[in-house]
Amino acid sequence: MGACCGHSQGTFDGMSQDYRRRLWLVIAINAGMFIVEMVAGQAAGSKSLQADALDFFGDAATYGLSLAVIGASLRTRSLAALAKGASLFVMGAWVAGSTLYHVFTLGVPQAAVMGSVGFMALAANLASVLLLVRYKDGDANVRSVWLCSRNDAIGNIAVMLAALGVWGTATAWPDLIVAGLMASLFLSSSFQILRQAVREYRHTTMHVAPNA
Repeated sequence: MGACCGHSQGTFDGMSQDYRRRLWLVIAINAGMFIVEMVAGQAAGSKSLQADALDFFGDAATYGLSLAVIGASLRTRSLAALAKGASLFVMGAWVAGSTLYHVFTLGVPQAAVMGSVGFMALAANLASVLLLVRYKDGDANVRSVWLCSRNDAIGNIAVMLAALGVWGTATAWPDLIVAGLMASLFLSSSFQILRQAVREYRHTTMHVAPNA
């Protein structure tokens, strides 16, 4: 959060027209790929594709919220980051629980669909990462955007590896393992966002306390 918004450390807070334009582009990319992967994941019976689709959805929502609070007070932005961290935690917990449930109920997913859609998603996420890499460091609000983009790129590589594993073993285990690893990545990122957001929120309460 930059000095123009009252952050004592001068951390980038998103107050840049270039950053806003890049976020709009990335929102469009993520929203489109959410639809593609969710439909393909359902058709292919792939939990890792569906988990990655949820990551795309979470990213699009995160970027939209990030745009909405740019220029707001430090407290508002830290609360928005807390909400995003909490939602990422819920998403990770849902993917983990769903994966455990499907260990005993899921058939073998279609490796060809997983691989082809995973490649499309990887290309989309690499484009998002390149758009946002110059803004990867910033306040909790800005950093949550970068972490979500990074998660997507890692997730897509993992989905493609899962597709190879499914093709080579003719079992669903590689798909389920990757979905579980992605759930762990979601949870880890949520903890990072929540920790930074809590620190920034505490900074606002310490700042206003003497004036109370």
